[in-house]
Amino acid sequence: MTRIRHPYLDHARPIPFAHRGGAADGLENTVAAFRRATDAGFRYFETDVHTTADGRLVAFHDATLDRVTDARGRIADLPWSEVRRARVAGREPLPLFEELLEEFPEARWNVDLKAGPALVPLIDLIRRTDAWDRVCVGSFSESRVSRAQRLAGPRLATSYGMSGILALRLRSYGLPAPLRGSAVSAQVPESHNGIKVVDRHFVRAAHARQLQVHVWTVNDPDRMHRLLDLGVDGIMTDHLETLRTVLTERGAWI
Repeated sequence: MTRIRHPYLDHARPIPFAHRGGAADGLENTVAAFRRATDAGFRYFETDVHTTADGRLVAFHDATLDRVTDARGRIADLPWSEVRRARVAGREPLPLFEELLEEFPEARWNVDLKAGPALVPLIDLIRRTDAWDRVCVGSFSESRVSRAQRLAGPRLATSYGMSGILALRLRSYGLPAPLRGSAVSAQVPESHNGIKVVDRHFVRAAHARQLQVHVWTVNDPDRMHRLLDLGVDGIMTDHLETLRTVLTERGAWI
């Protein structure tokens, strides 16, 4: 485990993240999913944000409603009055991210910034609700993360985008690579396109820079144990009970 660089990471053991609230039951990114995760003892949640055509910040993974709801269309092209009528798995409405902050006041949120237009509304919401210690912002886009850092300053916790992760991977091989920005974590898949990302060298390189390593999305218990043996600082999972069991076996549950 690394030294705590931001209050968001103030957790003494490996952090269990409920990925989209625990997506295994098909109700991803809904109040019902996050409530179930809360009842299971989780306090760190992963979610995603998009903005509607009228600027409302929705907690939802996809750019379109088509895959998991009973509605269709691009969220960015629809007003909130239409998006709010969509139902995940035909049952649960999409929440605004502000509603999630209010509904789960003790939770900490890892937010994947899916599109550029969501950046300013997200920072404005964090500022307005004084949620600096409760939110970590990440994105595949390094420029998006860098802009979030510039707009918000050091109070905002961020994770590296793709170019930052690549630089960290190169450094883990002993190769020179620039690693800029003030991110507090590296959030990565265990492997990408068949290429191993997380190994002892990668974890060691991240910890040398006081960066935590959070791995997504891990649903197999053997993989969870293997990653924890490497010293990773957090795991994101769709299968809440599996991760809770693994951490309990290791004496590392919350």
